[in-house]
Amino acid sequence: MTARSDTTRRLAVLIDADNASSKIADGLFEEIAKIGEASVRRVYGDFSTTRSKGWVETLARHAIVPQQQFPYTIGKNASDITLVIDAMDLLHSGRFDGFCLVSSDSDFTRLASRIREQGVDVFGFGEQKTPESFRQACRRFIYTENLLPERADPDRATDAPTTKPLARKEEATRLLLRVIAQMDSEDGWINLGGFGKQILNLAPDFDPRTYGFKKLSDLVRSTKEFEVRTPPGGSVEIREAPKAPAQPTAKRPARRRTAAKPD
Repeated sequence: MTARSDTTRRLAVLIDADNASSKIADGLFEEIAKIGEASVRRVYGDFSTTRSKGWVETLARHAIVPQQQFPYTIGKNASDITLVIDAMDLLHSGRFDGFCLVSSDSDFTRLASRIREQGVDVFGFGEQKTPESFRQACRRFIYTENLLPERADPDRATDAPTTKPLARKEEATRLLLRVIAQMDSEDGWINLGGFGKQILNLAPDFDPRTYGFKKLSDLVRSTKEFEVRTPPGGSVEIREAPKAPAQPTAKRPARRRTAAKPD
């Protein structure tokens, strides 16, 4: 890997147009900008078809280079094959710190694993229907439903989720409790940043937005299962809230037996 003078990740973004909607384009590149610099931006597909044609309108706006692939044989996906070949060429160039694979297709599972074997990060982007094998092969996996434009809701309460949840909050609560139980601390308080990293180690597809919250701290507070504090000059810390002692069960008074009346 070529040494760089700055800390910004150099990323290769490879989009499978057959398995990714063009509606996510704006949100996709906003999300990628949080990870690093998208030095290479390519989208693969047959842009003469309705499924992939939507990406044509996004090319200039996001400086994406189209890779037109015609289906020479029925049942064979030339786009997938070309994407994999390009990914391996870019990997062996040694110029990239990470790859962003945009697809809901499990066929890219082995590609993601191979890139990570080389010590390079893989960030996956796909729909919730994406098979677990591909999601787990990525260092982090982001659901593209979370990247769609938000619709303003003037009637939303201030303490309500900021977006429509894609999954039940109870699922997140179980995951958060499982993760904090694995982390050691002398006084029980855990740095929220370290907590978030540990969550992603266990569940690469975890994202507070999936449960309707923009930030992890908001999700944590909403569960009522954690205490949250910010020490002076420090960062946010959390710990599991102490459980209320169980109330003793009140004993029912013994029933008095009445003597049987003589016949």
